[in-house]
Amino acid sequence: SAYQRIVVTRGDSGFQLFLDGNLQFASHDEYRYHEALVHPAFAAADGARDVLVLGGGDGLAVREILKYDAVRAVTLVDLDPSMTELGRRFPLLQQLNEGALSQPRVRVINDDAMRYLAEQPSERRWDVVIVDFPDPNNFSLGKLYTTRFYRLARAHLAPGGALVVQSTSPLFARRSYWCIARTMQQAGLHVQPYHANVPSFGEWGFVLARLEP
Repeated sequence: SAYQRIVVTRGDSGFQLFLDGNLQFASHDEYRYHEALVHPAFAAADGARDVLVLGGGDGLAVREILKYDAVRAVTLVDLDPSMTELGRRFPLLQQLNEGALSQPRVRVINDDAMRYLAEQPSERRWDVVIVDFPDPNNFSLGKLYTTRFYRLARAHLAPGGALVVQSTSPLFARRSYWCIARTMQQAGLHVQPYHANVPSFGEWGFVLARLEP
């Protein structure tokens, strides 16, 4: 695409999606990652009617979000229209995400996540914010792991709401993992790091956050 190289491979155990050579998910165990990403945030939030997903153009996090009947609206912001179109139209992925990106409760916006947040009016708040970007291995991704970005996200988090960030592996990238947690703290969030085992990746980390302790 104009932003990245998207590759899908298929083998006996299912199919895999790579972005710029980095594995994003394998179909046989992605549920472990996406359940760990989404459901703790819903458990931590006081209520979840309006949800924002930043990244996650494959629609797999949205699939988990739509399991909650109380959710009235999901806004997904992903920079790459080729990725969201793949999530909508590629048969294997559409089947895996259960058609999530075509559901009436879901609005898909192709924009830079930081720019999108910066352009929102101050009163615009979401009950749950799911941040599902690739690991910060270049400048354009790195800016999405900064105090500036987390302050923007914090400004649009509703009172009693919860935010979660995929945070790379606490086992294989320990310094990066704890750097993300500390950066979120410096942005004024109260954080709770946690991790889950995803066989395709090993031990994988997340950081859950709220405005309140």
